[in-house]
Amino acid sequence: MGRWTAEKKKAIHESRVQGTRNLATALARSEAKPAVLVCASAVGFYGNRGDELLREESPGGQGFLPEVCREWEDASRIAAEAGIRTVNIRIGLVLSAKGGALRSMLTPFKLGLGGRIGSGQQWWSWIHVDDIVRGIHHVIRTESLSGPVNLVAPNPVRNAEFTKVLASVLGRPAFFPVPEFALKLAFGEMAASELLLASQRVEPGKLTASGYTFRFRELRAALENLL
Repeated sequence: MGRWTAEKKKAIHESRVQGTRNLATALARSEAKPAVLVCASAVGFYGNRGDELLREESPGGQGFLPEVCREWEDASRIAAEAGIRTVNIRIGLVLSAKGGALRSMLTPFKLGLGGRIGSGQQWWSWIHVDDIVRGIHHVIRTESLSGPVNLVAPNPVRNAEFTKVLASVLGRPAFFPVPEFALKLAFGEMAASELLLASQRVEPGKLTASGYTFRFRELRAALENLL
């Protein structure tokens, strides 16, 4: 979060790409190789795609975050080329009351000051924190899975719907939209556009096809459980 200065962008890039490259190289050279490497990535890989339904085979998008995600996943291929089953989990908006985006939204929404972000038409691909943990366990155990795997719930929602449901679960109104220009002033144009205003309607195709059963498929049930 915060403004993406050149220094911050470098730190974001190196922490993901160089760290993964170092680890994958060490694993590839080791005598006792692990059976599987699960490498984090993000739905930011797809960039801002409007209403397009995005699957694992969908091409990457344009922008800083898609570029970071592409290089992040590419760095893990060193392990794959050494015969280690490698899975790149593309994580959506993780819902937890203990941290992340949801926790930062709770205070204004509890005060009745919440509302949609920008136009509210951007798709948010979310997932309950319990399904992240169970999904990773499933990926580790399921030998048929490799390459990109979307870790998102099967029912993404537009931001306007997300904020409406959140306000309803908290028993509060949601009358105060955050205009696009205010987001760009606060976070910088790039961070606001690629993180908060980007639309990613992502489908967990490979996870579902491999037999994973979601504990939380609907947003309201997930938020009621957490809050």
